[in-house]
Amino acid sequence: MPRSRVAPAVSVVFVHGIRTSATMWRAQEEFLADRGNPSIAVDLPGHGTRRDESFTLEEAMHTVDAAVRGADGPVLLVGHSMGGLLCTAYAGADPAPPIAGLIGASCTALPRGAGLAAYRVLAGALNAMPDRGLWLSRQVLDATLPASTRDDFGAGGFAMAAQDEALRALGELDLVAAVPRIRVPTWFVNGQFDQLRTHETLYRRLAPQAEFIIVPRTTHLVTAMRPRVFNAVLQLALATLETAP
Repeated sequence: MPRSRVAPAVSVVFVHGIRTSATMWRAQEEFLADRGNPSIAVDLPGHGTRRDESFTLEEAMHTVDAAVRGADGPVLLVGHSMGGLLCTAYAGADPAPPIAGLIGASCTALPRGAGLAAYRVLAGALNAMPDRGLWLSRQVLDATLPASTRDDFGAGGFAMAAQDEALRALGELDLVAAVPRIRVPTWFVNGQFDQLRTHETLYRRLAPQAEFIIVPRTTHLVTAMRPRVFNAVLQLALATLETAP
């Protein structure tokens, strides 16, 4: 009798948010290692190990694409905040990229208009501080993140200098066009008090096939504030992809 073929494990590619780095995903990487799923967390240009580079949208999207195409087996693409926006745009590209599923965390927003302008003003105010707002950022993280993820979130350093370049580049994304083109299983995860839920209703209309998961008593940093909950979302997504016909 011929042996039944064993499907390769789903690989996971992680894309971090603005200012942070690949280290923010350590709790998720540990979960996946225990589960037997390969994973890679990238550093975007201007962030983490690449803080000496300038942030450009072209290089950021190339970074995502290279990680996806370099992974073994089917790929679940996972992004948070800025990384979620980039991953959503990538997933909705034409032609469709080689991914099996998408998780976009804290990213149901359109980076444009008054909201983007206000964020850039805030980023400019932080950069004008003597330490570019690092002390304030650490105080916020100490007050909101559990000890298990607090150090990981900032272990790769904070890319304060890249903020304005990155925010300006995000304004070039056409997510209204991209989201309806996504044809893979999709999960959008938001904290209950996430400031980037601003266009969640629009996303629900543009992606009626997607699942929307709202985590109670949680703000924008849902992956680090509630790592066990986010790992449960990973488990849901992986189980869905693994049992797909």
